[in-house]
Amino acid sequence: MRHLLTSLRHNQLHHRRITPQIHFIFCANYKPQKPQPPPAPPSPPKPPKKPVTFNHHGESWEDPYSWMSQLNDKVAMRHMDVYMEQEEKYTEAVMSDTERLQSKLQSEMGSRLSNDLSTPPLRWGPWLYYRRVEEGKQYPVLCRRLARANEYFISNKSPSAGFDFTSGKRIEQKLLDYNEEAENFGGYAYEELSEVSPDHRYLAYTMYDKDNDYFKLSVQDLNFGSLCSQPQADRVSNIAWAKGGLALFYVVTDQCKRPYRIYCSMIESEQDDVLLLEEPSENGYVNIRHTKDFQFVTVHVFSTTSSKIFLIDTAEPLSGMVPVWECEAQAHCILEHHQGYLYLFTDAAKDGQSVDHHYLLRSPVNCSPNGRKWDNIFSDDPEFIIEDVDFNDKHLVLILREGRNFRLCSISLPLSSVKEEIKLKELSPQFLPLPKNVSQIMPGPNYDYYSSTMRFTISSPLMPDAVVDYDLSSGKWNIVQQQNLLHERTKVLYGSSSSASLIQRPRNLGSNNEVNPENHPTWNDLSEFYACEVYDVTSYDGMIVPLTVVYSRRRKKQAENPGLLHGHGAYGEILDKRWRSELKSLLDRGWVIAYADVRGGGGGGKMWHHDGRRTKKINSISDYISCAKFLIEREIVQDNKLAGWGYSAGGLLVASAINSCPSLLRAAVLEVPFLDPTNTLLNPILPLTPADYEEFGYPGDIDDFQAIRKYSPYDNIQKDILYPAILVTSSFNTRFGVWEAAKYVARVREYSVYDPKHPVLLNLTADIVEENRYLHCKESALETAFLIKMMES
Repeated sequence: MRHLLTSLRHNQLHHRRITPQIHFIFCANYKPQKPQPPPAPPSPPKPPKKPVTFNHHGESWEDPYSWMSQLNDKVAMRHMDVYMEQEEKYTEAVMSDTERLQSKLQSEMGSRLSNDLSTPPLRWGPWLYYRRVEEGKQYPVLCRRLARANEYFISNKSPSAGFDFTSGKRIEQKLLDYNEEAENFGGYAYEELSEVSPDHRYLAYTMYDKDNDYFKLSVQDLNFGSLCSQPQADRVSNIAWAKGGLALFYVVTDQCKRPYRIYCSMIESEQDDVLLLEEPSENGYVNIRHTKDFQFVTVHVFSTTSSKIFLIDTAEPLSGMVPVWECEAQAHCILEHHQGYLYLFTDAAKDGQSVDHHYLLRSPVNCSPNGRKWDNIFSDDPEFIIEDVDFNDKHLVLILREGRNFRLCSISLPLSSVKEEIKLKELSPQFLPLPKNVSQIMPGPNYDYYSSTMRFTISSPLMPDAVVDYDLSSGKWNIVQQQNLLHERTKVLYGSSSSASLIQRPRNLGSNNEVNPENHPTWNDLSEFYACEVYDVTSYDGMIVPLTVVYSRRRKKQAENPGLLHGHGAYGEILDKRWRSELKSLLDRGWVIAYADVRGGGGGGKMWHHDGRRTKKINSISDYISCAKFLIEREIVQDNKLAGWGYSAGGLLVASAINSCPSLLRAAVLEVPFLDPTNTLLNPILPLTPADYEEFGYPGDIDDFQAIRKYSPYDNIQKDILYPAILVTSSFNTRFGVWEAAKYVARVREYSVYDPKHPVLLNLTADIVEENRYLHCKESALETAFLIKMMES
């Protein structure tokens, strides 16, 4: 053995001595390898073409991808399945080098999700109602507790799951477990309506039946936890309680999802449900709602030609309907009742003249329908514009807009006899505290008509949504729930656990509605780290368009930041500028987030909306382009590093802007977009409403049709032009079917110049992504990674 070891050491030494020579020989004969070329980029799918020619108003056009929308053609749907699978693999291949980035982004976004999944408790009568999510469950549970036994109740965690360890009693009542409902509906639980009866005895709710594509009505007896034998109805779109909870009105849709019938059901009665109204016109729709005091149910019948409101006395639900209001079509009308008077909040024409904003009318309940007279309460005041109203027994609350600033005020009720219009200031309004940069105020459920406390949700680009209770009698206010991103927790202040320092009285705000955060440290405001600025952008025709810009104070550099421009511009809806935690990942990477309040959207009155719809839809698109150019010209965003983002109708806006100016954007994300209005409006596969046609145009009208053809994203893709990188997300469960996205993606690839650095991708999201917060983070991470990759490529 010793000899063997010696020989081995000798050989090792010998080899060490000759190593330099061998190394020299190897080097002399070494030929460096040629660098391997990078792998070829994946090739995009090419779906088959099956051209179909269409004719309308003397115009002909060809659609080679029309087969994608033939839902009843089994062969076409098999081809569609194959094509969707190819698109999925292509998107995965293009985005494969961002897997680590996606994982990091998903982790970032997931860490910002609120740990408290319960809704803040809402007091109604003797009960506290709330929803909470049990650990390991996907869907929430609707619960309630007696308020008098819960002085120390803060959230579902104290006492845990409704168990009082001091008394040893379970003090929580589970009303509805949506996880159990999911088992009855194929693992999918989506609720559209949920109404507790005014006597707190019954719960009426509708669940989505995915197999049949309609909502199913059920009524549960909360005393016994069992379903009532009736009513049980399918295709229900609306419900309203009557007779103190002994009767239920409900609206049923036809096969085209048009609400057209109203029934009245006597709870747990053996009588058949009574048909109260059937709207025969294909263009007629019905809607119902109870007044906040539950004394009346209002019936709204509207069509393309008129809008009518009827009243039903809930004490006598079968006594008939009394007409109280009629106006032109498409007018917004909300009717309320307060101590013998009807209040109507509407934007209908006055004396035949169109108005730009909502106003409030009043009329006694007890007057003949033919002799009914409506009095205007407030005189026209250019200083304050009423955006919304809410009532309780003692107060009227107004959501106002003063210029571009939102305000919230209350007025004591009842009002004195209105003989002539008066100024708002003459009623001594109490202005309620708000933070800076408010972008929207939404009234809460506020079921308790006789409570002095009313709840509102306050939104801002620089602050997570705050749920706030305002006590209108005492002037105190309380932030009930707001996520605190700085401390990675959710602030839930309720009951005796609320800190006294967090309950503030409103100060005399004068004309300024802002609260100094140093004096009121209740708002979880992020303005120390992020800034919000509003610019006036001049559009092509001289119209001024508001542009909101949000950025990180630490990362902002002149002409060096990438940017993301949001837009919507449809249905008169206010652009969603709320703080979204997923955008923080972009802000912290130096991105500028901008919001273009283009015509067609809300916030500027009825004329602002009408100036961006139907034949004037081009105004919305031009406004968006003007805002994009402004960001680049003012060096707020670096040239060639601006991306666009649009959801639904906003997807049409951004896609049309790309067609008009393909070089303006470097990338775009289009979420469940409306991309083929010509075919969708002309031959709808999914039901459309009058509001859809009023917004985008009637194909039967030649002027509307020609406008549709001009702004349609699918019909105006430029040939032989380099398009920006585009990510289109869609789902088989959207209003604008997946075929629109698939057709658009196929045609952009076919017409535009191919560049692998400008990919056009289609991503199919899960049907229930909104129901799963972590799945939503995954989809958001993919979109964010796409934007970052495109800017860095």
